[in-house]
Amino acid sequence: MIINLPTALTWLRIVLIPVFVGVFYLPDSLLALPSKNWLATSIFVLAAITDWADGYLARRWGQTSAFGAFLDPVADKLMVAAALIVLVWLHRADAWLVIIIIGREIAVSALREWMAQIGKSKSVAVAFIGKVKTVAQITAIVALLLYQPLIPGVDTVWLGTLALWVAAILTLWSMLHYLRLAAPHLSPSGLSPISRSTVSRKRGRADAHD
Repeated sequence: MIINLPTALTWLRIVLIPVFVGVFYLPDSLLALPSKNWLATSIFVLAAITDWADGYLARRWGQTSAFGAFLDPVADKLMVAAALIVLVWLHRADAWLVIIIIGREIAVSALREWMAQIGKSKSVAVAFIGKVKTVAQITAIVALLLYQPLIPGVDTVWLGTLALWVAAILTLWSMLHYLRLAAPHLSPSGLSPISRSTVSRKRGRADAHD
């Protein structure tokens, strides 16, 4: 595995996850809660910046790779899941909303993996609604991590809660969108002969372990 700057930035995002979570375990005598909020928010924003930077640099410098394409979304989902779980732990987000968002990420990732195996990954490429969902999700996490006034006249808690609801709704909507796109390829008749052969072999292996 060759480590270049884009891949290093992706690894940095993964390394930042325990640092981010650990902020809220610091004793209050060492760091007061408002300071923890600011520090955790800063770490999350830094992670979001590296998410943009690694993709941009990989394309600009021609350093894209199969491993990088695999690791980048994994790092994103781990960071977002960690942040959402922390928000539930801090009683700043409803657990059921977080379960919906994280569950969707797992389901769509599994769907994309399946579609890639049958050579139809472009059928479930990221859509505009998915990008809007991501913006709402990041807005919600940043606002609820901060949990204190930032912009005069704007209630940060209200903004974060509203954005989390919007993210949850768009999460379900986008999942249905991807499922609709993938539906024609999920039935045996929608698979190519090679794909049907691959699926049959995998089913045979699975049956052997039952």
